[in-house]
Amino acid sequence: MKKKVKISFGRKLLRLILRCVGTLVALVLLVVLVFRFVNPPTSAFMLGYQMSDARSSLQHEWVPLSEISEWMALAVVASEDQRFPEHHGVDFQAVHKAVSEYRAGEGLRGASTITQQTAKNLFLWNGRSFVRKTIEAGLALTIDALWPKRRILEVYLNIAEFGTGIYGVQAASRAYYRIPAGVLSAGQAAHLAAVLPNPKVLSVRAPSPYVQERVTWIQMQMGQLSRWGYLDAL
Repeated sequence: MKKKVKISFGRKLLRLILRCVGTLVALVLLVVLVFRFVNPPTSAFMLGYQMSDARSSLQHEWVPLSEISEWMALAVVASEDQRFPEHHGVDFQAVHKAVSEYRAGEGLRGASTITQQTAKNLFLWNGRSFVRKTIEAGLALTIDALWPKRRILEVYLNIAEFGTGIYGVQAASRAYYRIPAGVLSAGQAAHLAAVLPNPKVLSVRAPSPYVQERVTWIQMQMGQLSRWGYLDAL
């Protein structure tokens, strides 16, 4: 009799867990679908920044992709994810290469796509845990399935962190260059893209030699991609 009670309780608990997981997945799908059409009012990273210090000032202003310089979109693709138009949210080729290099004794490098960074900034927390990376990959695949590429770029450029308390390319353009994002030059866009890997350490105002090297490399990549009309299809 006790065995039957235990089995019955176990089945009920399993059903409850499955229902909770199913409800959570459905809710996430709904939110992702809504954000295809509705601009997110904030992001997980912005909320985290505000919660870390209630007195901190946050700079953020949403602008549509049509009001962002095309150089800026090209700069982030050149810098962060050159296979952006081709993959489906996760670049499995880049992941395989990163794992192979790590096994060969080289340092572990990131292989996050723009879509993964959008998912992380919008919904998750910073860190390198396997759990977070797994959730990030799942969200990225979902976002890529539900959003067009232009929407992914638009959201990413509006929520990416470009410095302490500076979120989105419009706020960054005004903070660093006193201009709207729509008139950013190729060089200015490359400088902004160069700090994205670590905006709390890398500086637009006082670029280190490392940042300057990145700017030069990004501009070279932008020149090649623009000649190919790389983002025209988007």
